Amino acid sequence: MNYKLIALDVDGTLLNDDHVLSSGTAEVIKMIADQGTEFVLCTGRAPVNSIPYMKQIGLEGYVITHNGAATVNVTTEEIVHEFALNPFGLDPYMDYCRKNNIHFDVNTTFAIYVEGVAGLSQEALDMYHKFMMEPEDLPGWADFSEPIVKFTVTGSMEQMDKVYSDWSQWEQEFNMLRSGDFFIDLMHKDSSKGSALQKLAAVRGIPAEQVMAIGNYYNDLTMLTFAGLGVAMDNSPLEVKAAADNVTASNNEEGVKLALQKYCLS
Repeated sequence: MNYKLIALDVDGTLLNDDHVLSSGTAEVIKMIADQGTEFVLCTGRAPVNSIPYMKQIGLEGYVITHNGAATVNVTTEEIVHEFALNPFGLDPYMDYCRKNNIHFDVNTTFAIYVEGVAGLSQEALDMYHKFMMEPEDLPGWADFSEPIVKFTVTGSMEQMDKVYSDWSQWEQEFNMLRSGDFFIDLMHKDSSKGSALQKLAAVRGIPAEQVMAIGNYYNDLTMLTFAGLGVAMDNSPLEVKAAADNVTASNNEEGVKLALQKYCLS
């Protein structure tokens, strides 16, 4: 199959556990792109910390960010599509977080906001800086000039298990995603990597059977099942592997490179 659009998750997929993109993987991606295939990073990250990887490889095109909530042009940083959520619906979730001492942040496409930036722990600041993010003080809803696309909570795996269990019992107006062992995201009900990838493929005139997707976590399920070929990393949970068409090596073993060589160069 000649795949015309390839969607790659970033953390746990494209990058190894040290958040490094291997030179071998970058070379194979560029080789395939030079043959006319489009690549799109499809990630829970924001544009500011995903576009640099596209530029590092030498790619133009698009990034699907915030787990599908915002699609952005790499070159112009123009927002192609956003799934804006209702911020007032977040109030009970924020109250829960304050009561249970759970860290949360609020995201527009290009900015991230937290309560009391000045009082953030060094650990929290280090986490944001590791992902190339600089948080700003959270204003009131009426003071936002850009749509809110994602609400994220973070903590230990045990804390996130408890939060997910509690919130699963609520009547949901949002799409609630376990986007990592230590993260839970709330987004617009229609927002997902799969729906954003489907919209991008339609705009580019590419049928699903000519789309390939590679990912490693629950937030990748919708894009893995939409794509004509969905490939899970070996470091994926069993449910993700079961939903994929094939499984490649782990992110620490250049699984993306191996999958691309197998399905796009052989």
